[in-house]
Amino acid sequence: MNNKFIVVEGLDGSGKTTIVSKIVQYFNNNNITNLITVHEPGGTKISDSLRFLIKNGAIDESITNMTEVLMLYAARSQLLENIVKPALTKGDWVIGDRFDLSSFAYQGGGRGVDEFFLYLLSKSVINNLFPHLIFYLDIAPEISLLRVKNRDKLDRIEKEPLSFFYKVREYYKKVAAIQKNIITINANQSLEIVSRSIYQYLDVWLYNWFK
Repeated sequence: MNNKFIVVEGLDGSGKTTIVSKIVQYFNNNNITNLITVHEPGGTKISDSLRFLIKNGAIDESITNMTEVLMLYAARSQLLENIVKPALTKGDWVIGDRFDLSSFAYQGGGRGVDEFFLYLLSKSVINNLFPHLIFYLDIAPEISLLRVKNRDKLDRIEKEPLSFFYKVREYYKKVAAIQKNIITINANQSLEIVSRSIYQYLDVWLYNWFK
């Protein structure tokens, strides 16, 4: 089978990390075992260092919106060049927890960073490497924040006000409505129902792709 790049997107608390593991299990059950998982930001030593700064900030120095964007794309560049592209070249499948759409939703939709600037930055960094399939886990911000607050510690982005996450969600929904490779899944439901919805879609997707 040809390699594929599949990404799971959504607000924190939507269940992305769990769904990535469920997708891996699905493919393994269908005899597709040559795959790796990645997450953003992070995945390499440099990317992980940038992730720490993005998530935690720095003592006595605030992170500007522009700095945040540039760190995210620097981390993405490291991950792409050192992990994702070599894996795809080798013929492996890549399942990602976040990718480029996150930056447009969070930094563009949420922070208000200029969308054309994001487009130019994206074009330079990802160089037309787009996921074959994106599952967008759509969840109400109130529910997502309730789930996130059960964690031991919130990061600097998770501490943003509810209005921020409404703007992020609206951007996701706007893009998902027009981009054919994005499948919107209602993540307000139980994990079992969400997983079943994704499995049902993958059954059809695999059949149509490889028939």
